[in-house]
Amino acid sequence: MSGVRVLVGTKKGAFILTSDGKREKWDVSGPHFAGWEMYHLKGSPADPNRIYASQTSGWFGQIIQRSDDGGKTWFQPGTPPGETTGPGGMPKGESNKFVYDTSAETGKPLTTHQFYDGTQHPWEFKRVWHLEPSLSDPDTVYAGVEDAALFRSTNGGKTWEELSGLRGHGTGPQWQPGAGGMCLHTIVLDPKTEGRIFIAISAAGAFRSDDAGYIPNPEAEVGHCVHRIAQAKSRPELLYMQKHWDVMRSFDAGETWTEVSDNLPTDFGFVIDVHAHEPETIYVVPIKSDGEHFVPDGKLRVYRSRTGGNEWEELTKGLPQSNCYVNVLRDAMAVDALDKCGVYFGTSGGQVYCSADAGDSWVPIVRDLPAVYSVEVQTL
Repeated sequence: MSGVRVLVGTKKGAFILTSDGKREKWDVSGPHFAGWEMYHLKGSPADPNRIYASQTSGWFGQIIQRSDDGGKTWFQPGTPPGETTGPGGMPKGESNKFVYDTSAETGKPLTTHQFYDGTQHPWEFKRVWHLEPSLSDPDTVYAGVEDAALFRSTNGGKTWEELSGLRGHGTGPQWQPGAGGMCLHTIVLDPKTEGRIFIAISAAGAFRSDDAGYIPNPEAEVGHCVHRIAQAKSRPELLYMQKHWDVMRSFDAGETWTEVSDNLPTDFGFVIDVHAHEPETIYVVPIKSDGEHFVPDGKLRVYRSRTGGNEWEELTKGLPQSNCYVNVLRDAMAVDALDKCGVYFGTSGGQVYCSADAGDSWVPIVRDLPAVYSVEVQTL
């Protein structure tokens, strides 16, 4: 029987949840890296037992962790043996250094970007927000970082090189952080067009690796606060976006975008994802506002559209409908490839919910984790 493995990154460690294809009973492993912020975990499509994880701390720094056995054991691929711990046994935040390219392909120095007040500010590496393994090579993995840049490793995370064409294509110095910083938080690898990559940066916009993927001008080339991009895997040219405000859709691989917020209670939110087998079935979790990061009316509701965003229905069965004030962050929703398609999301209150029937009903897998940063799922 098929199974699923759900990878959960939280404010205080990582958890791995496993079940068979029925998705009724779950085993919970963790916390891994207890006490650390785990921004993202992602398994390799080419080798499901290869998992990459971003472990970070404002005090101890950034570490990339890797597992080659499905999360049972972990190591730091960029740290020499014997140098994995510092004083007091704490991990050293020195593995996998991410060094910005200050020359770039254009020949123009990439040394500063706009700051909150409009002045120029040096690029400073802070953390890895998102890891995206290659679709075909378990040793190749992309990293989206803050301050926003795209990095790639081709040796399983031992070393990293910036793909500086993104910042160096002309607008990088104009990028400016949003309220949550200037982070590259979404990386989508096109399964049908080799070499095509979509990325999203808050608060700069959405970009495509062949330079044709800007949001069309209303009125600025950069400055759009994109919260998340999702791709319909069976129709890779069909993309969906949750912006700071507005849910958007593109039929042409990001060349043009149309708003599809329609009858949602609010068009602010962070997550968006696509049904594994139905490219026009999408899911969002509306959040009250950018000033009040919790669900409207104290009701946790997932909204589903079966028409690519033209009409939305609320999904509430099994979800709390009173006195609930949680948030769902941008990397905290995922879908599996089983039939029926399973949908998963995690909340700032530490709950991870599963729907084994494409959203019709929901059950909590766990209730009391630390605040959930990311949710990914592997169909085994």
